[in-house]
Amino acid sequence: MESQNLNSTKSFSSQKEKRIHDHNVYSFILPVYSKSLHQIISIGYFRIQEYISNFYSKTNDTKVGLMNKTVLISTFLVMMGAVFLVYELQPSFEQFNLERMNTTLGMTFLVLSITLVAYKICFFLFKAYLYFRYTAIESVSDEELPTCTIIVPAYNEGKLVWETLKSIANSDYPKEKLQLLAIDDGSKDDTWYWMQQAKLQLGDRLTIFQQPENKGKRHALYRGFNLGTGEVFVTIDSDSIVKKDTLRNLVSPFVTNDNCGAVAGNVKVLNNEKAMLPKMLNVSFVMSFEFVRAAESMLGSVLCTPGALAAYRREAVFNCLPEWINQTFMGQPSDIGEDRAMTNMILKQGHHVLFQRNAHVLTNVPEQYKGLYKMFIRWGRSNVRENIMMAKYVFSNFRKESTAGARLLFVNQSLNIIMAYPFLLFMLFFVVTHPILFLSSTLASILIISSFPVLFYAKRYNLSESIWAYTYSILYTFGLFWITPYAIATAAKSGWLTRELPTK
Repeated sequence: MESQNLNSTKSFSSQKEKRIHDHNVYSFILPVYSKSLHQIISIGYFRIQEYISNFYSKTNDTKVGLMNKTVLISTFLVMMGAVFLVYELQPSFEQFNLERMNTTLGMTFLVLSITLVAYKICFFLFKAYLYFRYTAIESVSDEELPTCTIIVPAYNEGKLVWETLKSIANSDYPKEKLQLLAIDDGSKDDTWYWMQQAKLQLGDRLTIFQQPENKGKRHALYRGFNLGTGEVFVTIDSDSIVKKDTLRNLVSPFVTNDNCGAVAGNVKVLNNEKAMLPKMLNVSFVMSFEFVRAAESMLGSVLCTPGALAAYRREAVFNCLPEWINQTFMGQPSDIGEDRAMTNMILKQGHHVLFQRNAHVLTNVPEQYKGLYKMFIRWGRSNVRENIMMAKYVFSNFRKESTAGARLLFVNQSLNIIMAYPFLLFMLFFVVTHPILFLSSTLASILIISSFPVLFYAKRYNLSESIWAYTYSILYTFGLFWITPYAIATAAKSGWLTRELPTK
């Protein structure tokens, strides 16, 4: 009898242990024991399951659409699998950490890592605080709007330059206060033809010029600055489309803030209907502009006014124009990063550089990996160069108001550059020694960290597109991690990299 009771107790105990284990596996994101929280996760699980089934329920999807959905579902499944592995491999992670703590080098790295993580969290919370305080400046009246020169440099854009010029001409801006200049930078395709077509349609509202040879975007803008008569210069890329109220919203800060030297527009992706990379970049751009630049704007120190849409006070431009056009790096002429360089030089003058969330522009981005990494390399090299230039003045009294915000932004960017190689070396070491731990912890971290961009985009726009933030983070972590180290090593190299016509 006692034997039967003992067996029964063991059986009951075994079943209980199995139920506990199953419960923990099912709730692998967090060990949830609260009934109410468990119900919430259960509801979330079934909602996700329903979302996935509805994802594939449409029969009229194209192959591209089905591929996009498959990638999103795969992203979700991979991250969920990674979280499960992290939960199951807790003893291995504990052993790994103990091994590191038992060595001086490992302990030093652990303390440094914790310090950096704590700093990043504090910096993020600070940016969030600034974001919630940010409000875009509303458009001033027609009478108050300044005279404005729009400069559109173009190289190998084809018909898209015609679309760009047409969208600018359709702007809700007093026509008598608007000067529109388009400059063909020695294109090898039919860009000049489409400029001429735009001229035929718009007449005296548009003036077009053709560079005798391709000299680069900086030289095309330089010609436009010297020909412009407006109180404010606006530069717009020739593959970008502006909304009707974009221009008036963009230049209004110059009226309300006498010390405003430049304004950054709100850039979104134009070609994000089908291709996966533009969909990812669209979510990334929203985070970069509507969150990051909004926070920087509260400090009066937006670090880069984008080439796709930016405005500059005429006086501020001519104060630095000779230095800007003749800028060199390590003895070579600078032919990239003209937007970041102009922003840097205007900040150096003590002006505020602001961001206007209500000034929208849609721009084309690369649809293939090769074009994407080339664009990021160019941005990375410019970032390295301009951070070095910023170091020369940021700790001086370059502005009458507080310079603490600009200095903090500079330090943050510098840390990202400085830590590029240590992070790369640690990642390679972790991959070689503990590949499963690296893969699972990295993907789980992406799930946690990228959830904020997902929620941010979902709140601002829609949920279905926001999921691309996860996919983009995975792509960047595993496919573009080498960009910053490579950009640092090749910062002296010139070349636009993405301006030539595609080869057959």
